[in-house]
This record gives sequence, structure tokens and C-alpha cells, in this order.
Amino acid sequence: MNGLNFIEDLSAKIKLLAQDSPRGDLEKNLHALLQSTFSKLALVSREEFDVQSEILRQTRLKLDALQKLVDELEKNKRRLSD
Repeated sequence: MNGLNFIEDLSAKIKLLAQDSPRGDLEKNLHALLQSTFSKLALVSREEFDVQSEILRQTRLKLDALQKLVDELEKNKRRLSD
């Protein structure tokens, strides 16, 4: 579901709830609807995003260091075999 369809669908559901419910029920139903909708999305907290970003940054640094080492080893191997 793309973003525009998602928003339109959510808006339609909110309008439907507003037509059929008194205010107290509307708030409960709206809360339940939003929780249900957001639980279907692949969302993460900002904290989890930051943690994963840091892990990715560290992994990238290690990968770069390993690639540099492999390049050096290949260069030394070529030099020895020449």
C-alpha cells in the first residue's frame, strides 16, 4: 500500500467512525484503529534506528579495514610471484 492510499484509507475509516459513534466511543475506536494500523507498518523506534545505524557504521569500518588488508595481501602475493 503506498503512502497516499494509506492516508486516504485511514481518513475514510476515521470519517466512518465519526459518523457512527458518540465522542467517548470515537476516541477509543480511533485509538484502536490507529494502533492496529501502525502495528501493520514496519516501524522502529528512533532509539532502535540509532542503535542499528551505529552497528552498521562500525561494521562498515571493519569491512573497509578488511578490504584494505585483503588488497595488501593480494599485492604482496603478486609481488612474490613475479
